Amino acid sequence: MRKNSYRTIGLVVAGVAFFILPYVFSPYGFPDLLQLKTNPHERSNLISTALIVAFFYLSYFILIPRFFFPQKYIAFAVISLLAFVCIVAAFPNEDFRRMPPRGQGSFRPQMRPPETEDFSSRRQEFHEKPPVDFALSQKLFIFLLALFLSLSLRINDRWQQSEQDRLQTELSYLKAQINPHFLFNTLNSIYSLAIEKSDATADAIVQLSSFMRYVIRDAQNDLVPLNKELDYIGQYVALQKIRLDDTVRVQYQSSSLASQQTIAPLLLISFIENAFKYGVNPEGQSTIVIRVTVKGNQLQLFVYNQKVRTSPSDENAGGIGLRNTKARLELLYPNRYKLDIQDSEDTFTINLTLML
Repeated sequence: MRKNSYRTIGLVVAGVAFFILPYVFSPYGFPDLLQLKTNPHERSNLISTALIVAFFYLSYFILIPRFFFPQKYIAFAVISLLAFVCIVAAFPNEDFRRMPPRGQGSFRPQMRPPETEDFSSRRQEFHEKPPVDFALSQKLFIFLLALFLSLSLRINDRWQQSEQDRLQTELSYLKAQINPHFLFNTLNSIYSLAIEKSDATADAIVQLSSFMRYVIRDAQNDLVPLNKELDYIGQYVALQKIRLDDTVRVQYQSSSLASQQTIAPLLLISFIENAFKYGVNPEGQSTIVIRVTVKGNQLQLFVYNQKVRTSPSDENAGGIGLRNTKARLELLYPNRYKLDIQDSEDTFTINLTLML
C-alpha cells in the first residue's frame, strides 16, 4: 500500500513538472502565463504541453506494458512518433509561416526595446512568435524526457516486482521447510505420550489440531497478529510440559500487550523448538527459560536451555529450523533485528530483538 502511494505521488509530481518545464526554458519564464488570453502562441504552447503530459501517462500505463515489454519495438516507436507529430500539430500553422527569417527581425529576447515605446506591448511583440527551431527543440526535448522518464519508472517498477516475487518464492520455500520440521517434532512428542499410555495423549492431539489450524489457515499470510503467534507458542510450550511432565523445569513468560502488533508467522518457534530438542534430559532435571516481551514496536525473545544432547547427528538434524529462521529474518526484517547467540559447552542462549 505504501509503495502504491509513493508511485501515485511520483506520477503526479512528474505530470506537474512537465507543465512547468516549458516556462523554465522560456526566455521570459512564468510571466508568459499572463499572456494566455491575448497570445495565441501561448495557448497552443499550453495545449501541446498538456498533450505531452497525456502521452507520459499513456506511455506509462498502456504503451510500455503492451508494446515495449512484449518486445514490439517497431509498433512502440511508430506510435510514439505519431504522438509527437500530433503534439507539434497543436501549434497553429500561421505561427510558423509568419515567422521572419533569421537576421530580419528574428527573435532576440536579450534586446531591450526603445525607451520611447510601451515596454509591455513591445515585449509581447518580441516573444509572441519565437523561432520555429527553438519551439520544436523545446517540445522535442520535453517529449523525449517524458518518454524516457515513463520508461525508467516502468522498468524500475518491473524490477521491484520481480525482486519481490523472488523474495516471496524464497520465503515460501523456507516456510515450507519449517512446517514439516515442526510437525515432525510435534508428532514425536505425541508418539512419546502414546507409548507411555499417558492420559494426556488426547489433550496433546487437541493441541496439535490447533497448531495445524493455525499453520494452514493463518500462517499462509505474510503477517499475522502477534497475539495469535504468541498463543501458538504458548500451546506448543503447554504440549511440551504435558509430554515431559516433571523432568524439565519450564519457565515461560509472554507479553499480553501485543494485540495491535503483527509479525511474520512461524518466525519464533524454531528458537523455542531448539531449546526443547537439545535441553531435555530424560534421566535428570534440566531447565528451559522462555521470555517474550513487547514494548511499543520492539519485541524481545530470550531463550535459554541447558545442553544435554550434543551428538553430531543431533546437531546436523536440528540446524534446519535455525538456519531457515535466520534467513527469513534477513529477508523480512533487514536492519531491523539483532540476534545474539551464546553457545557454550553446557548452555545455549538466544537473545533476539526485533522491530515489528
